[in-house]
Amino acid sequence: MIVRTWRGFANAANSQDYPRYLLETVRPKLADLPGFRGLYLLRRTAGAEVEYQVLTLWDSVAAIRNFASPDLERAVVEPEARAALLRYDATVRHFEVLATPDAL
Repeated sequence: MIVRTWRGFANAANSQDYPRYLLETVRPKLADLPGFRGLYLLRRTAGAEVEYQVLTLWDSVAAIRNFASPDLERAVVEPEARAALLRYDATVRHFEVLATPDAL
């Protein structure tokens, strides 16, 4: 399994816009893609900003390529997500999963 990580930052005053969009619009689309295994959405408040860390889980690099295009390191950020964020990472990182909580 591969984890694809990405960060976005929102204004604390409208910090619910991005999670709402991700969970109500993006996640259902991802769920239809072969090889998508789910996601984690993490939140950290830092003063007037909220940082979001998005971890998507995939069966393989090939499954990610079907979603992200041949440039695996380029972030896929739709216009609606851009509108909800102050800034975001233009690139992503990928990690091979070596252990999971259910393997304890």
